[in-house]
Amino acid sequence: MKTIALIAHDARKMDLAQWANFNKETLSKYKLVGTSTTAKEIQKMTGLDVEGLGSGPAGGDIRIAAKVLDDEIDMIIFLIDVMSSHAHQVDIDALIRTCVLHHTPLALNRKSADLMLIGMEND
Repeated sequence: MKTIALIAHDARKMDLAQWANFNKETLSKYKLVGTSTTAKEIQKMTGLDVEGLGSGPAGGDIRIAAKVLDDEIDMIIFLIDVMSSHAHQVDIDALIRTCVLHHTPLALNRKSADLMLIGMEND
């Protein structure tokens, strides 16, 4: 079973939860992981099972990057807040760099998430 990681900055968590709710039927076909707070928000809105891997600022982004390195993640949806600074920006950059180096699809907004989910369905 393919795995999708779901991550969102605080200002985008509701947006990701709404996106996940809209795509609930499709997402239910995959193993879902995410940073802890994002996972809880998605579970609360959708009822989908999303494994929390720790909060982003406390290393959750790095744990997801490690799973990318171990080929355990097939796609990442990371709705970022570009209007705010983030204390753990180094971790975010490491996750993005890891995705690029390991050819792991990474969506940073809803439109790219939509397109990538369609692509995953057709893969």
